[in-house]
Amino acid sequence: MLSAISKPMSTAVRIGAQFYSTSTKYAHLSARKQSLIPTAGTYPSGFRATGIHCGVKKKAGVKDLALIVSEYPCTAAAVFTTNVFKAAPVIVSREILDKNRGQGIYGVVTNSGCANAVTGTVGLENARRMSQTVDTLTGQPNSSVVMSTGVIGQHLPIAKIEKGVQDAAASLASDHDAWSRAAEAFMTTDTFPKLCSATFTLPSGTSFRMAGITKGAGMIHPNMATLLGFIVTDARIDATLLNKALKHAVDRSFNAISVDGDMSTNDTIAVLANGAAVTDGKGIVDEQSEDFKSFRDRLADFAANLAQLVVRDGEGATKFVTVNVQGANTFEEAKQVASTIATSSLVKTALYGQDANWGRILCAVGYSGVSSIDPTRVSVSFVPTDGSTSLPLLVKGEPENVDEARASEILKMEDLEIRVELGLGKEEAKMWTCDLSHEYISINADYRS
Repeated sequence: MLSAISKPMSTAVRIGAQFYSTSTKYAHLSARKQSLIPTAGTYPSGFRATGIHCGVKKKAGVKDLALIVSEYPCTAAAVFTTNVFKAAPVIVSREILDKNRGQGIYGVVTNSGCANAVTGTVGLENARRMSQTVDTLTGQPNSSVVMSTGVIGQHLPIAKIEKGVQDAAASLASDHDAWSRAAEAFMTTDTFPKLCSATFTLPSGTSFRMAGITKGAGMIHPNMATLLGFIVTDARIDATLLNKALKHAVDRSFNAISVDGDMSTNDTIAVLANGAAVTDGKGIVDEQSEDFKSFRDRLADFAANLAQLVVRDGEGATKFVTVNVQGANTFEEAKQVASTIATSSLVKTALYGQDANWGRILCAVGYSGVSSIDPTRVSVSFVPTDGSTSLPLLVKGEPENVDEARASEILKMEDLEIRVELGLGKEEAKMWTCDLSHEYISINADYRS
């Protein structure tokens, strides 16, 4: 299941500090989407990135291969899809991380345009060849995580990818343009590249950086969505602790989003930490330390920002919706209620139609499966994100005389929050979702054509 408690992110995060100029390739997008594409960034030391066109996608010049390489060995962790039909890159990446026990990883290679999923033994061999091609660049065996995204059931043009990896090596760089190229190479039905970077400081005084790329617009639902993503950092952290921090973060980010309720075969979120920010040889090795807790929470914040970009780019979406469930007995119960609301097709179509049909929300709360819910304690409201007054819909089980004009104003906004108070305890969770529109059907009806 899913959901998350969100915290404000560091002011150092670069998420759309400026709009792109209208002369760029993304000028056709709304001003809101353009504002989500960063024009600068602060990237972790010791990592280089790039993105190129190698021929997986038919259209010439469209980037379809991303390569990220570290100058230093990394500790690494990953979370993979729970879909039974796991794609070849998922299986191979898990094998590599297990074999290395999360250490000695140097690179990530990703292709878009072909998922290499449900491709049998040939698909597994192709995924291994992708990884091994990067190994020839790093000079280390079993050192590269591999990801693929695109159409299911088709074999990779592996010769083109192998040549592409070699070609990409020549353009590896550490500047913002290089990272932007890599982010573009992740895109399938995405309308814009999803790239974030940030600088943080641990309680001990050590500063470190994070950079992350994700993709996804449809087939978005835990566990996980149809998405790929990775985060790299120059912090130094034990591999076991990095794995624990990532699982905590994913539960509060990538497993807290839903666009359409479908789960893919390729979903992978990986984190690499090369320790380049640490000069005294000391790293995070104690789970009870304040440094670990801070790193874990900053990773969760950062991952949540990346995950929210996926929802904002949801196929056909016109709204970004936060489902905030408060007053639960446990975090898990709050997650369960938030997930049920966020994945309800009736709730999502009402949001698209700007219809204040709060009965659909309440109905979802009721069938969420949380047995401790007391109808006489439940309150529901719409909360606008412009700072204006919220609109109560249900207060402790009693319906309000809803101001339909005010409800219409709120539902016309691109961003809004559905807040549910269960009145049972002190735990809360958030889920991020979008509306369900006619365009979603159009996009997915001819995805392969």
